[in-house]
Amino acid sequence: MNFRWKRGLRMVEMLQVLTYLLCIYLVFKGFEIFQIALTSSREQSRKAGIVIGVLAIVISIVAAFGFAFWTDKQAASLGSFAQGTPPPRAVANSKVKITVAKAQIAAFQTALGAYKLDTGSFPMTDQGLQALRTQPAGVINWNGPYLPSDIPMDPWNHPYIYKYPGEHGDEPDILSYGADGQPGGEGENADIVSWK
Repeated sequence: MNFRWKRGLRMVEMLQVLTYLLCIYLVFKGFEIFQIALTSSREQSRKAGIVIGVLAIVISIVAAFGFAFWTDKQAASLGSFAQGTPPPRAVANSKVKITVAKAQIAAFQTALGAYKLDTGSFPMTDQGLQALRTQPAGVINWNGPYLPSDIPMDPWNHPYIYKYPGEHGDEPDILSYGADGQPGGEGENADIVSWK
C-alpha cells in the first residue's frame, strides 16, 4: 500500500475519533439544556427546545460524517487504495444526505411541538412549515419564529412536503421524496418520512 494512502487512513481514523468525541460532547450539552428547560419559565423552555432541536441536527450531521469516514476506511480495507485510486464517495454522500433530511425533519417536529404548545394546534397544510417562521393570519398566541433560519430545502434541493391533518396519526406528515423528487423509490430515491 502506498505510504501516502496509509497516512491518509490514519488521518481518517483520527477524524472519526474526533467526530465521535464531538458527538458525545453535544449529547451531554443537550442534556444540560434539557434540564434547564425543565426547571425554567415557559419562554426559556421554548427557547431551550429549539436549541435541543438544533443540537439534534448537529449531532446527526456529525455522526453522518463519522459514518462517511468509516465507509472510506472500509473501502480501503477492501483494496481500493492498493490500486492507487481513492474509493468512491457516492454511497457515503447519499447516506449523509439521507441523515441530514432525517435530522431536518426531526427539527421541524420539535419546532412544531413548540408551535402547538403556544397556539393550541399545528399549522394547517396551506400554512405549511412557513408558519414556523412567520405568523399566519388569524393565529393567536404565536410566539415565533420557531426556527432560527428560513425553512431549508431538502438535501436534494426539493421543498419538504407538509400535510396537516396528516394521514399517519395525530401529528403532521412531513416528508422528502429523496433524490428523484418523486413518491416511492429505493436507496437515495426513497421517501424520508416523519412517521417512521
